[in-house]
Amino acid sequence: MTLTRPADPSVTPAGATARRRGPVDPRLWRRSASARGYLALSVLTSVVDVVMVVVTALVIGRVLAGVITTDARSVGDWSRDLAVLAGAIAVRVAVTWLQSRFAHRSATRVVTELEHAVLTAAADLPPRELDPRRDEIAVVLTRGLDGLKDYLTGYIPALILAVILTPVTIVVIALHDLTSAIIVVVTLPLIPIFMILIGLLTKGKADRTLRAMTTLSSQLLDLLAGLPTLRALGREKGPAARVRELGDDHRKTTMSALRVAFLSGTVLEFLATLSVALVAVSIGMRLVNGSMPLEAGIVALILAPEAYLPLRTVGSRFHAAEDGMAAAEKAFAVLDAVPPADRADPGPEAQPAGPATACEIVLAGVSVAGRDGHAPHRLDAVCRPGRITALTGANGAGKSSTLLAVLGLADLAEGSVTVDGTPVHGDEAWWSRVAWLPQRPVLLPGTLADNLRLTGADPDSDLLDEVCAATGFDAVLAELPDGWDTRVGTGGTGLSLGQRQRLALTRTLASPRSVLLLDEPTAHLDPDSEATVLATLRELARAGRTVVVVAHRPTLLSIADEIVTVHSERADAARAGEEVSR
Repeated sequence: MTLTRPADPSVTPAGATARRRGPVDPRLWRRSASARGYLALSVLTSVVDVVMVVVTALVIGRVLAGVITTDARSVGDWSRDLAVLAGAIAVRVAVTWLQSRFAHRSATRVVTELEHAVLTAAADLPPRELDPRRDEIAVVLTRGLDGLKDYLTGYIPALILAVILTPVTIVVIALHDLTSAIIVVVTLPLIPIFMILIGLLTKGKADRTLRAMTTLSSQLLDLLAGLPTLRALGREKGPAARVRELGDDHRKTTMSALRVAFLSGTVLEFLATLSVALVAVSIGMRLVNGSMPLEAGIVALILAPEAYLPLRTVGSRFHAAEDGMAAAEKAFAVLDAVPPADRADPGPEAQPAGPATACEIVLAGVSVAGRDGHAPHRLDAVCRPGRITALTGANGAGKSSTLLAVLGLADLAEGSVTVDGTPVHGDEAWWSRVAWLPQRPVLLPGTLADNLRLTGADPDSDLLDEVCAATGFDAVLAELPDGWDTRVGTGGTGLSLGQRQRLALTRTLASPRSVLLLDEPTAHLDPDSEATVLATLRELARAGRTVVVVAHRPTLLSIADEIVTVHSERADAARAGEEVSR
């Protein structure tokens, strides 16, 4: 098995991570160098764009007013102003092209950096934290984070312009026509107010869309993985109604979000148009009355739409970016759940001895936090070399969690786990001495031999043939034309569920490592195969291995030298209550 380093208990759980505050999530800029560079470029291009907008409005106002009110009406009379106007337009076009060009490149780099970071962090999560979030992480990595491109290429530039362009245009308008500036200042807040109202209406829609996509993706993947088995049983068309229902739910959720997005865009455009119309009517009436100069009116009329444009764009881009930011929240939750690498490294004094020696594992008052209290709760056990120790107990008592504690993959709420007197740490030195068979074994893409080597087993050893005969995997190999060179996909695609379980059991029993941890190793075996596997386990224990098994079946308990009953905190409390009542 490929094991991962446990998370530091001091790190805030993923579910407790704080929601982002403000329109710009600082975690994005903190975790991505490309995002920081893109933000600096966006600010620079926005400043240049704002300057060019103001220059363009002033020159157009000067030229138009001069042509109408003076005798200078030839092109030559205004050649210098027209050259400045052409230069300002050219600079603005160049800046817009530069922003657009680097926006898409930077967005792609940012998404790639986040995907790599999330994938690395997910690999470092303890199995108990990773398993319930596996489908969510898969959706975030494959589709969710792509929505960040709209956030980076559309929303962020519009937001920067709203911060820079809007105040500057209001100031310039006020210098030329105070009345128009007052109208803009009074009507401008209507846009963010309606943005907030629409945001309250659409609150949670992006999260619901992501959840619908996650559910659809996970169930489709499960269906595809189990399709060979369903087809063998003649039930391949059974899930069709459920898949269709999930697809309809995803379509309805997506279309609902799109309808609100279109509605918000229409409302914001309508408000901006009315506001500009008020400015235009005011300027027109005062020009007719002769109470204001023509140049001031033209400048104010040109700049008024520019004052509303950034906020209007922010509102329309916001909904397009929400899906990406919802996925980013999930990504940051994974990243925040993993501690820095330097805090996860154990000291040299905590490393156990080399993998060749046998191990005595001592659990003293071990408690592991679970959904309903501690499971296990204050467990004491000694697992000695040359003996088989069986962990038994009710469902939910914490038997599998006990194995994770021995591996160093579960954070202990109480007690300690030691190997030959040394505290257990989830590091390579300890894992190199352990062969672990979980309830859901992991198979990697590659050949069967590659998966066999994960536990240090040798495909050419004599022991492997005996183990294959014991587990029944020799019959599986006989059906495969390429034998150990047969390639499987992710999760063992290409093998049936039973064949995957037998392969995982085979590589665990064939491992030369001194500690064997097995979670219900005979759950998928017929009685004859089970008897052979049990005999193999006895032989491995007599050879000096430390064998720890999670057992429910009486046949597995019958070969144990030590039987340890595991209790949960809830069961202990119920038992204590019964004793008091007596």
